[in-house]
Amino acid sequence: MTSPHWKIHKFGGSSLADAECFKRVGRIVADIYQADPGVNLGIVVSAMGGTTDKLLRLAVLAETDDAAAATELQGLGERYTRCARALLAADSLVAILDAWSADAEAIGDVLVQVSAARTASQQHRDVLAGYGELWSTRLLAAYLAGQLGPRVAGHWIDAREVLVIRHGDLGPLVLWGAARKKLAQVLPATFSGISVITGFIASDEDGVQTTLGRNGSDHSAAIFAALTKASELTIWTDVDGVLSGDPRRIPEAQIISSLSYNEAMELAYFGAKVIHPQTMGPAVANNIPILIRNTFAPEHPGSRIGAVAEDGGTIKGITAIEGMALVNLEGAGMIGVPGTADRLFAALKAAGVSVTLISQASSEHSICIAVPQTLAARARQVVGDAFADELASGQIQSVDVTDGQSIIAVVGDGMAGTPGVAARFFGTLGRAGINIRAIAQGSSERNISAVVDTADATRALRAVHSGFYLSAKTLSIGLIGPGTVGGELLDQINSRREWLRERFNLDLRVRAIARSSTMLLGDRQVDLADWQSAIAASKLPMDFTAFERHVHADHLPHTVIIDCTSSEDVAGRYAGWLRKGIHVVTPNKKAFSGKLDYYDELRASARTGNTHFFYETTVGAALPIISTLRKLVDTGDRVRSIRGILSGTLAYLFNAYDGRTPFSEIVCQARASGYTEPDPRDDLSGMDVARKLTILARELGYRLEIGSFPVENLIPEELRDLQTDEFMARLADYDDAMDTRFRDASSRGKNLRYVAELDEQGGASVALKEVDGNDPFSHVRLTDNVVQFASERYSANPLVIQGPGAGPALTAGGVFGDLLSLAGYLGGAD
Repeated sequence: MTSPHWKIHKFGGSSLADAECFKRVGRIVADIYQADPGVNLGIVVSAMGGTTDKLLRLAVLAETDDAAAATELQGLGERYTRCARALLAADSLVAILDAWSADAEAIGDVLVQVSAARTASQQHRDVLAGYGELWSTRLLAAYLAGQLGPRVAGHWIDAREVLVIRHGDLGPLVLWGAARKKLAQVLPATFSGISVITGFIASDEDGVQTTLGRNGSDHSAAIFAALTKASELTIWTDVDGVLSGDPRRIPEAQIISSLSYNEAMELAYFGAKVIHPQTMGPAVANNIPILIRNTFAPEHPGSRIGAVAEDGGTIKGITAIEGMALVNLEGAGMIGVPGTADRLFAALKAAGVSVTLISQASSEHSICIAVPQTLAARARQVVGDAFADELASGQIQSVDVTDGQSIIAVVGDGMAGTPGVAARFFGTLGRAGINIRAIAQGSSERNISAVVDTADATRALRAVHSGFYLSAKTLSIGLIGPGTVGGELLDQINSRREWLRERFNLDLRVRAIARSSTMLLGDRQVDLADWQSAIAASKLPMDFTAFERHVHADHLPHTVIIDCTSSEDVAGRYAGWLRKGIHVVTPNKKAFSGKLDYYDELRASARTGNTHFFYETTVGAALPIISTLRKLVDTGDRVRSIRGILSGTLAYLFNAYDGRTPFSEIVCQARASGYTEPDPRDDLSGMDVARKLTILARELGYRLEIGSFPVENLIPEELRDLQTDEFMARLADYDDAMDTRFRDASSRGKNLRYVAELDEQGGASVALKEVDGNDPFSHVRLTDNVVQFASERYSANPLVIQGPGAGPALTAGGVFGDLLSLAGYLGGAD
């Protein structure tokens, strides 16, 4: 070939199902050619979808002299005519339909021969089957000529005039020398443009029409890629590329962007249907990259198969072969006896039984093989016959068959020399409760296979797939405390799960929900559309050990527990979770404002377990207070002081209190509106604010503890130990004291605000203070929190963060934000 540069594109039957599909293929070809008009394109085409099967059915009908053969042939013609009329102008249409009519007459002659003989020979079948490719290529060539002009497109190659093959035990053998000479005769040396080529069909050494058999069009494309010395072969099909697993069984399966020839052949052998190993041979031999792309989504880059995968990676895919059985030959008489395996495999070969997997004990006490289930009985019989004498004498104890087996395989060039791959594979299956019947690994370390019961195959595939991080980044989530905030969080997650999966490839799986008395465990995940009813109906007693074990499933890559309680008992479990590799997200302040030794333990546990804990919402709900403070410190700024109104409840109370309505009445109104805790003393004590200030101080490295700084308690001492209702009833008795403070402040032009303060020396205080009218704290709205950072960078004009600091939706949104931040750290979001 003198043409400097060829690329071969093959389109399968699903890509040419009707006129619209032909037009889509035409647009793809035109776009490819126009993007690089200096490249010659060879377009190898299969028959229109379903045509080959219908042609072969004609032979079956003719064998019984069934008149329906003529009717079905007419149906094929009508379909073809409809498609041609939708694609071609009148002048082109006549020639195409005349050619089809001539073919129909030839088919009729073949059917007469079959009917007379009452049987269809293989040659008859090959001749009939090949017409589908002749029809589709003629039609596509004519259509491209009409779209791009006959000087660019319209050239047509009948592969029977080029490809010469010899059928052997391993399939069709190409006679390359003869094929090259014939191609030179049908393709001018000066050719430039697009040539449409029939797939599937060829000629034998006697010039008789034959086919390339299974996946023949793919094979044709690879052969023509080799003949033209193409720089690239693209197989266009109806999927986006080679997947990491069967999407019908592994919903998280992903497109593999790049894989090696060897990886592709292993995956294809073990059930990946996109490409057949034999069809790759000519491309592999000539180091021609193969692309797998989707005709119906040409914008997708697809998968690239080459000598070496471009993106590396240890494992590329997890796949399975089902419908298998295990045959086990076992006996002490086999030990040290040469030729036992040879006798076994010779007997199987003679019986036409193909062996898919071999596993032999190093003691030579047993040989285990996997064979197709349909051949299991035959295999057992022939092996029993081959070793009849040894079975009779007891030298071999048994020939056993285990039905209903599947082979699970992990494939990847990166496994070679990488320790721990097999351990992870088998460990994942074991932790998923799946028994392994037999194992096998080649010395290339490219494939590790395990035989499991078919009933466990889907679970095994999913467990191994996730275990090797091939799934969308999956977070196994356990939520404790589905109350006001926790319930809102579950609803928010439910509303955004699909969007996050599509946008960020992030899979948030809430697998357990727990409350004080009961818990709900989901097999794959809890159905968040109806979680309230499910948790209400659950009778499963709350058990932290069982809850943790279920959420922290080893077959899922990442685990996070979200604590939406205010429980010290739950907070006391954080360190243990972090050490075990469980991340923590929480609005619970108890752990991060508690004893310093536990706070230190939390940080040490996170380092030990290589885990993260997020607690932005412990201060200011969804406001970015902690994260802003961390950025100031991490970037080298020196924070000199922090002032803040850190309670949305107390902010509301002193915003609403104007001296006209008694303070006790304001508290009652706030409680009725849900702005306070059920017992308002939880807010009025100031301890919530003190905990928040402690958390902020510790972010700056101060060793602050509750009790080491003054906290003004707004609850009159006489009311602190009463029942809630009695406290509310008697609070009005103390309105005068608050009224006096309010009027004293007003007389000086100041406002009352409950303020937390931290200075540069670590001095802290929490108290009701008078602030100037022009102070930002005088202008907070409703339940706003406001924090003021004074630092070296923000000295003359301190940095202020202000916004609503209370409310279930806000707090839940902040926790959700922390969850997404965790996903970002783990690589789950871009």
